[in-house]
Amino acid sequence: MAVEEALERLLALAEAAPIKGSESVALADAQGRVLAREVVAELDLPPWPNSAMDGYALRLADWQGEPLPVSQRIFAGHAPASMQPGTCARIFTGAPLPEGADCVEMQENTEVLQTGQVRFLEPLKPGQNVRPQGQEARVGEQVMAAGTRLGPIQLGLAATLGHARLEVVRKVRVAVLSTGDELVEPGQPLGPGQIYNSNRRLLASWLQRLGCEVVDVGILADDLQRTRQCLAGLGDVDLILSSGGVSVGEADYLGMALREAGELALWKLAIKPGKPLTFGHFRGVPVIGLPGNPASTLVTFALLTRPYLLRRQGVAQVAALRFNVPAGFDWPKPGGRREYLRARIEDGQARIYKNQSSGVLRSAAWAEGLVEVREGTTLRQGDIVSFIPFSELLD
Repeated sequence: MAVEEALERLLALAEAAPIKGSESVALADAQGRVLAREVVAELDLPPWPNSAMDGYALRLADWQGEPLPVSQRIFAGHAPASMQPGTCARIFTGAPLPEGADCVEMQENTEVLQTGQVRFLEPLKPGQNVRPQGQEARVGEQVMAAGTRLGPIQLGLAATLGHARLEVVRKVRVAVLSTGDELVEPGQPLGPGQIYNSNRRLLASWLQRLGCEVVDVGILADDLQRTRQCLAGLGDVDLILSSGGVSVGEADYLGMALREAGELALWKLAIKPGKPLTFGHFRGVPVIGLPGNPASTLVTFALLTRPYLLRRQGVAQVAALRFNVPAGFDWPKPGGRREYLRARIEDGQARIYKNQSSGVLRSAAWAEGLVEVREGTTLRQGDIVSFIPFSELLD
């Protein structure tokens, strides 16, 4: 199955199972959350005309080119008096424009005479250096739509509008499972044939960055009855996410237990790394089974699970931004699957890690993102490739 088809299917499934429920949170706790309700301006922004410069405000109709006396000084945060005819006002950036003034000249284009009067050295025009009322937003205008992901800029905008709290989609509750007697948690001694469990920490940390609530199930031993008991005790979750062990093999106890109370389908994806992906339902709860090799887990979560989770929260734009860069490597052998190479930008070119094995997580720690190599493609150094930064994928 092509990457595009798999993503299209997952997004359709996500739209069919939107996360329901919301909560009001303080701005300080809203980072990474998704708006459940549009944000509407309850005041004009700015609420009054103000100066864009340190300088002098005046009414152009009162000025015929002669120097003007200064009738008041206006600082940001202070209410000015009305403009006196035949005068100008000393004004500072962000300060309200006095009633009757329609122009601000920056102080660099003025000269203060010994009499205290101000001479204007350049031609003036109405509205010059004035930020009009409602320039950014008008009362009743939608400023942010429901489904907007909240980052520092969005939170700053909400604060500008006076919002101390926002209504956000409740957190997605994701049960993270790892399977296999070969897995051991870091800090424990390794036995024969055992390895440390990296996927559990990779996925849990990533999910938390996406604003999800992680139900950490830990490692499931290769035992059918214990697996059944674990699944029965999951409680109310929105997604079961596993890495490895959901297939059709004899030791696939997780897959067996899931199929007993639901249905699973194995998708063979035309990508590398990450060919096997499982999707289905257990007692009505969606299940995604990622491949077990660390780099495969990373790629399939980044390209498929992440957008699925965002779409379930109502986010419309779930595709990660990417840009074209010259390849800093040769790729002489065309592959039958879409390949995602761990790479970073050096001297304006994408350079790939020397070992692209699906079991080598160090390649991703070294890299800054993924280079996409399409099916049946060969590359020579300097050819243009698509680069997806990890900064786009991790949040």
